[in-house]
Amino acid sequence: MASAEAFRTALAIDEDAQQAADRVAADLAAQGSGGSLGFVYVTDRLKSDLRSVVEKLRATTGVQNWVGTVGFGVISGSRATYNESAVAAMITTWPESAYKFYDGVPVEPFATDVFGMTTAIVHVDPRNRHFDELLKSLAAASQGYLLGGLTASRTKLYDQVAGEITQGGISGLLLSPEVPVAIGVSQGCSAIGPTRTITDTYEGLVATIDGEPALQALLNDLSVKPDSDLRKLLQALHVGLPIPHCDTGDYVVRNIAGIDTEKGYVAVADNIEVGQKMFFCQRNREAAAKDLTAMVRKLHARASAPRGALYVSCCARGPNMFESAAEEVELVQSILGNIPMIGFYANGEIAGDRIYGYTGVLALF
Repeated sequence: MASAEAFRTALAIDEDAQQAADRVAADLAAQGSGGSLGFVYVTDRLKSDLRSVVEKLRATTGVQNWVGTVGFGVISGSRATYNESAVAAMITTWPESAYKFYDGVPVEPFATDVFGMTTAIVHVDPRNRHFDELLKSLAAASQGYLLGGLTASRTKLYDQVAGEITQGGISGLLLSPEVPVAIGVSQGCSAIGPTRTITDTYEGLVATIDGEPALQALLNDLSVKPDSDLRKLLQALHVGLPIPHCDTGDYVVRNIAGIDTEKGYVAVADNIEVGQKMFFCQRNREAAAKDLTAMVRKLHARASAPRGALYVSCCARGPNMFESAAEEVELVQSILGNIPMIGFYANGEIAGDRIYGYTGVLALF
């Protein structure tokens, strides 16, 4: 049998969940043996709950500790699948003293003298309306940097596993500082105008920007006339909201929920207020590919010989932005050098204590 490896990963596409788990286990065994922790992601198209998949993987791999959830698609190595029944898994050999499972808040931080901040891998059930508060509470309680995503499902399958099967809240894995982690976020949008200031609101809508009607500001940035086909224009338009007190230029992207053409108001799918900064942006493949490439290169340059990776991408990316889910993953791996990688397509991505959209969040171990 092959010797144990720090990370090894596998993926199987099969409508039979047990057969998929068996194939994943066989592939993992062919790559090495042993392991202390497994990541597992299944698609919402799989006609089975996560519990049966985890039980099968425990029995066939001998690894008892698993963490993961459900997505529209899953990622393994240089492969990715979307809208198919599939199971993806990765096994690592981190010492059990280096990680803790949690289910809910609060969670105790690691008692360690090692310099640095802990990291929390996070899976969130989007049906819980308080997930924003849960994320902030988790960040404060764990004293860690959060990364992960929201469970994505078009069925009743919202399972998560964090040692044990759970759902309905927030769960995952807390890593001690002895597990080095480098994290990067890639946006899928490019600005089409300058950063502006919201100067007036009306019942949660953006009324004026820099003193002029919000719709007029949008049309000015687009260089189009008021009688243009706004429905067509809005298909790829979004709003970027710069993160306050951030010196890296980071921002979150939110949908334009609607436009009042008579009053010139713009509805943004977030809480907005007077004085807040914003800019209009456009989502397209070219911008996403350029930003993703730059992010991975920068992250890879500062990571010390990474041996494994976790990639959480937005369900609006993958085949909805690139030619396929595989193209996005291959772009990442062309820079990383095809290292073992696991991930899923989420209903919102987590970095820090914020929910992002249209982004790819990459962690290198």
